[in-house]
Amino acid sequence: MSLAIFDLDNTLLSIDSDHAWGEFLLEQGAVDPVAYKEANDRFMADYEAGTLDMGEFLAVALKPLAENSPAQLAAWHQQFMASKIEPHILPRGEELIARHRASGDTLLIVTATNRFITGPIAERLGVDDLIAVEPEMVDGRYTGRVSGVPSFREGKVTRLEQWLEQRELSLHGAWFYSDSHNDLPLLELVDHPVAVDPDASLREAAERRDWRIISLRD
Repeated sequence: MSLAIFDLDNTLLSIDSDHAWGEFLLEQGAVDPVAYKEANDRFMADYEAGTLDMGEFLAVALKPLAENSPAQLAAWHQQFMASKIEPHILPRGEELIARHRASGDTLLIVTATNRFITGPIAERLGVDDLIAVEPEMVDGRYTGRVSGVPSFREGKVTRLEQWLEQRELSLHGAWFYSDSHNDLPLLELVDHPVAVDPDASLREAAERRDWRIISLRD
């Protein structure tokens, strides 16, 4: 039995769920239609370029969670799952998860997107264990702040090491599937790094290091 780790956005999904949530909020009229759209698109471009300021991004991305009630957020997320996520779950990604499950592997999603967005997605995919950015909650409401280390770039390694220690597990024989060069710190740690529909930078790195490259898209 090994650990099978999956990135989520543009790996098991054909979209970035963080960016899609921002677009959903714009459609609901829940955020400033000009400033929020500009920021949402800029942060996506920065992420792809490897220049994202995670602190600046989270200050903007978590603000709507603090500004709305848990009931409103839950209702929105249900709509979001149906309209934005379900059509973009990759069947071949689900097949990959199923193969690892059938092999008895421990399944884990590690994502830089926050748990409010990704928790229900991981549940939909049948993956019980999730490492995500943790939005702080106080008295049942989001504060707009982050709890702990954001699971982004080297932060994914830090959070994974904490997770492994708590469960007395190791990375021996582990797999990690990702599309993004931002995940190179974690890809370099596992025995079986796999580039999934990789961006140009990750493809170059994967080819140079003779890593496996696959596609989960039709």
